[in-house]
Amino acid sequence: MSLKKAYILIIAILLIDQISKIYIKTHFFIGESIKVMGLEWFQIHFIENEGMAWGAEIPGEHGKLILTLFRIVAVGGIAWWLWDSVRKKASNYLIVAIALIFTGALGNIIDSVFYGVIFNDSYHQVATAFSDQPYGTWFHGEVVDMFYFPMWEGNLPSWLPIWGGKHFTFFNAIFNVADVAISTGVGILIVFNKRAFAHADKEEALAEK
Repeated sequence: MSLKKAYILIIAILLIDQISKIYIKTHFFIGESIKVMGLEWFQIHFIENEGMAWGAEIPGEHGKLILTLFRIVAVGGIAWWLWDSVRKKASNYLIVAIALIFTGALGNIIDSVFYGVIFNDSYHQVATAFSDQPYGTWFHGEVVDMFYFPMWEGNLPSWLPIWGGKHFTFFNAIFNVADVAISTGVGILIVFNKRAFAHADKEEALAEK
């Protein structure tokens, strides 16, 4: 895959990610949800988080800033990996996977860097863009999540150890397009590992001869 095609893939997914987030941010308030086509297991549920998996946070006054700066550095490294892989004519599986991971990381970084100064808060109200009362500062924005697929919800059997009798939801993660891109990219690297790194393995075998 050429770098141009990788750019097209990145831009297309990034636009879908940001358009969906801006729509949710300007049409929903925190905690609001709707059932898609009336389905219990497919909902749009608006939440915001610090940007780490499962809502985890780095403690401390500068935790959010540290997280955002770390992710910017990481995205720079992924961008170099993508460029280097295209230059070396690596497998399309690898290039697509890296492009997806890069796009997802960049999409969530945009939220973290800019959303805090673009929007006002979404608590008990629908946010407006370019508000004169932004909810945060540069590098302190929160990531917008909205896709929710609670496949099953109920109380677990009492005979189960540890979780017996407790309320349980499967699947309870709430995520966005950027998260899907990252997960898909990682999934490609895991499932198609041999094909993704076939070119590198071939070069290594030739070098050993």
